[in-house]
Amino acid sequence: MTNMKRRTIPRDISWLSFNGRVLQEAADPSVPLRERIKFLGIFSNNLDEFFRVRVATLSRMIEFSGKKVKMNMHMELDPEKILEQIQSIVLEQQERFNEIWETIRKELASEKIFLVTEKQLNSNQQKFVQNYFEEEVRSNIIPLMIESIPQFPYLRDKSIYLAVLLSRRDDSLKRKYSLIEIPSRALGRFVLLPSSNPEEKCIMLLEDVVRYNLRNIFSYFGYDKFQSWVFKLTKDAEIDIDNDISTTLVQKIEKGLKNRRKGKPVRFVFDKEMDNGLLEYLIKRLNLSKKGNLIPGGRIHNFRHFMDFPDVFPKKGQRKKPFMHPLLVKSPRVTDIVLERDVMLHFPYHSFIHVIDMLREAAIDPDVTAIKITCYRLAANSKVVNSLINAARNGKHVTALVELRARFEEEANLEWKDRLEEEGVKVMSIIPNTKVHAKICMIKKRVKNHTIHYGFVSTGNLNEKTAMLYSDHCLLTANRNIMADVNRLFNYLEKWKDGPAILKSCKTLIPCPGTLRKELLRMIDKEIRAAKNKRRASIVLKMNSISDEELIYKLYDAARAGVEIKLIVRGIFCLFSKNKKFVRPVTAISIIDEYLEHARVFIFKNDGKEKVYISSADWMVRNLDHRVEATCPILDDGIRDELKAILDIQLSDNVKARWLDNDLTNEYKRDHSKRKIRAQIEVYNYLHQKNIKIAEAIPLPMHDANREIVSVI
Repeated sequence: MTNMKRRTIPRDISWLSFNGRVLQEAADPSVPLRERIKFLGIFSNNLDEFFRVRVATLSRMIEFSGKKVKMNMHMELDPEKILEQIQSIVLEQQERFNEIWETIRKELASEKIFLVTEKQLNSNQQKFVQNYFEEEVRSNIIPLMIESIPQFPYLRDKSIYLAVLLSRRDDSLKRKYSLIEIPSRALGRFVLLPSSNPEEKCIMLLEDVVRYNLRNIFSYFGYDKFQSWVFKLTKDAEIDIDNDISTTLVQKIEKGLKNRRKGKPVRFVFDKEMDNGLLEYLIKRLNLSKKGNLIPGGRIHNFRHFMDFPDVFPKKGQRKKPFMHPLLVKSPRVTDIVLERDVMLHFPYHSFIHVIDMLREAAIDPDVTAIKITCYRLAANSKVVNSLINAARNGKHVTALVELRARFEEEANLEWKDRLEEEGVKVMSIIPNTKVHAKICMIKKRVKNHTIHYGFVSTGNLNEKTAMLYSDHCLLTANRNIMADVNRLFNYLEKWKDGPAILKSCKTLIPCPGTLRKELLRMIDKEIRAAKNKRRASIVLKMNSISDEELIYKLYDAARAGVEIKLIVRGIFCLFSKNKKFVRPVTAISIIDEYLEHARVFIFKNDGKEKVYISSADWMVRNLDHRVEATCPILDDGIRDELKAILDIQLSDNVKARWLDNDLTNEYKRDHSKRKIRAQIEVYNYLHQKNIKIAEAIPLPMHDANREIVSVI
C-alpha cells in the first residue's frame, strides 16, 4: 500500500465537526426550547473535555518533541498545525454559539421566561437577592485579593470565577483586583426569583447574585465602583501513572487525581468585555501564552450547567416512556425466560429494569452460587451495585471489575471499589496499561447437580440513568458457547499476568486486545474477494467513532473492489467517504437526536451466511489494542432480523441524519420526495408495534400489573 499523506481526516478536526452537529441541534427551531438549551450545555461540556484531554495531549507533544510526531506507520501528525486548526474552528463555533444563544434568549422572552441580570431587578427581587446572598451565598465564597498574594492561588478546573476590579470614582485609591469562585457546586447555577406576574418566570445566574452584592462584600476597603467579568480555565486532565514500584496502581491513580487538580491550563475563556489591564494581569499570573487557546466569549461561561436549566417551560415535553419487553413480562422471573432463549433489550426503548431484575433475582436465588460483572460507568445511586451487595450478603461469591481509569469517573469508581469491598465483594485488580471496557456479566447457577451459566453482553454501561438517554443493545443469554467465552474473559481478568492465551482460546466471542482487529480484517477481505468474483458483498457498520487507519485503509480497498459499504458513525469519523476510485459510493451518516447513539453493530454479508455482531469496541487504536472489549455474534434469527431492521430505519433517516463527507460540511440528509423518517421515533414505533404483536399472543400474568416502569427524562 502506498504511503500517502492525509489519507484520513485528522481525528481532532473530525471530533470538532461532531460537536458542530450538536450545535446544529441547538439551532434547530423544531427542537423544543428546553432541549435546545440542553444541547448548548452538551456542546460546552463536550468542548471542555476535548480541551482537557485532546488539546492537552497535543500541547504535551509540542512540549516534549517540538517536531512532527510519528503516530503510526502511515501518518505523521504536526501538533502545532492541528492546534492552529482547532483554534480557528473553536473561535468560529464560539461565534455561532453566541448567535444561537441570543436567538434562544429572545424565544425564552416570548415564552415569558427571563434571565435577569443584577441591573434588571425590581425592588422585591432586590430584597430577595440580598437575603439569598446573606443566607446561602456569603458563607460559600472567599474573595481573594490576588495582588497581595505572592503565590497565585490554585484555580479549579470546571469552576467559574468572577474577576473583580475595585476602584474609586474620584481615583483617590489605587485600583485593586480580586477573584471570587462562584459556588455553583454547592448551590447550583440558577436562582428562581419572585415575580409580580404569575405567568412570568425570572431566573438569575449565581454569579449575578454575587455581582449584585459586590458593594456588600468589599465595602470595608473604601471603594465605591465595582466591575466584574466571568472567566474559566480548562486544565490538562491526563493522569500520569509513575513507575514507582513501591506503590500500588490504586495509589498511583489517587496520586494522579490530586495532580490533575494542578494540571497545566490549556484554555482560558473570558468575557470579551473584560478590562484590558485585568486581562493582561491574569494572563501573566496564570503563565498563559497569547498564542495559546485564549477564547474571548460573552458574559456567560460554563454553559455545561445549562444541561440542568430549570424546567420552567409552559409547554412540557412528551417524551415517550420505555416499555417492558413482552417476553419478560410474561414470566414472574426474568431468569426463567433467559434460560429458555436469548432476549435482546434495546435501550432506551426497553426498560433497564429487566437488567436490575435479573441481578436482583440472582442475589436471592438459593441455587445461584456466583456472580461476575464488569463496571465502567455506574449511576450515582447504582441499583446494580445494590444488587451485587445484596448478593454478597446472601452468601454468593460476587466478583466485580471496577475500571478505576474510566475517564472522569476515577474518583467515583474508587469510592465504589471501597464500598463493594467493605460488603464482601471481591474487586479484581485492574490491568496495567489496559482498560477494561467490555460490558459483560456471568451468573453461575446449580440446577439438579449441573452448573449452568447465564448473563449478558452489552454495548452500553450498566448505568440506569444513561440507559434512559443512550441508545444501546444488551443481549441477555444463557447460550453455552457465548457464556463459555464470557467465562474465559473473566478468567483472563483474574489471571491477566499469565498472558493473553486465555483470550485467544475464545471460540464465539471476539475479544480485544489482539483478536478483533485480525478478525475484522479477515471478514473485510472476504467481502473483497466476493465482490471481485461478482458475488454480493456488503458491510454495514454502526459505531461511535472510527479512526483506526489500518481498518480505514482496508475499507478503502473494499470500496475500490465494489463492496457496498454503509456506515452510521455518531462521533469521530476519519474516513474519506468519497473517492473517484470507489466502485460504489460509501454511504456514511451521523445521527444526532434526542438520544445519544452509543451502540456498536457490525454486519457482514459473508457469502449469504450473514454475520451480525454487537460490540463494546469502536474502531480506534485504543479500543482494539489497549482495552479489553467484547464483540458478540447474534445467533438468534429473530434478534438478528430485529437489529438489521433497526439499522435499516437509521440508514433511512432523512430528518436527523447528516452526511459524513470529505469536507465535514454536516449537511443534513434530506429527501423531500419521501416521507419524513426520524429514526429514533421510527425505531420506537417499530419495537412498540412488535411488542404489541408478541404481547397479544402472550396472556399477561396478574403479578406484573404494578411492575416498575422507568420514565425517560
